[in-house]
Amino acid sequence: MDHLLRDSTTLELYAWLDSDGELPGWDILVGNPFAEALAADRMATVQNYFAEYHLEYFRQRLYQHFPSRLHAVVLFATRVDAETFRSKHPARVFGKALTPARSKGTYRCSFHDASWLDYLRLPHSLSLATLDEIANHYWKGALVEEVGLTFLNERWREPPVIEAVFQGTLETVIPTPQSAWLPGFA
Repeated sequence: MDHLLRDSTTLELYAWLDSDGELPGWDILVGNPFAEALAADRMATVQNYFAEYHLEYFRQRLYQHFPSRLHAVVLFATRVDAETFRSKHPARVFGKALTPARSKGTYRCSFHDASWLDYLRLPHSLSLATLDEIANHYWKGALVEEVGLTFLNERWREPPVIEAVFQGTLETVIPTPQSAWLPGFA
């Protein structure tokens, strides 16, 4: 499976962190059901728990060799994915800074489209068979745009946001200061 890595080659991943945030920390997780939720939205909190529960339940049955979302750090695969997430969920990243992080040593990391979680969190009722199908698409690395999803009898399309489910050691990348005289040069 090409979206699961067990390696020691350095990876650069991205997270939205508070100014005093550190890696790793559950506050940076894209899909973390325990992250700060909008206070008035209890239904969304319940849907977040349920989405995470079903993904983990399905992973334990068929994808045990993948890192668990509940025991890993979930970051963005690229800066573009992090920016796409911000455009889709501005309230979730408000006041946070985009921070690169690099892997250090050996790790296990899988890549998935976080838009599956957006679909699971929509206000609809899904059968267990449909939940299993969605979880299978998520864990096998399929993109939402590859599957014909519908919501309220209309085609549901979302740009992919690739998240990295990472188990290993990360270190924050400290950006090199830029010269005001020559942009792009230190």
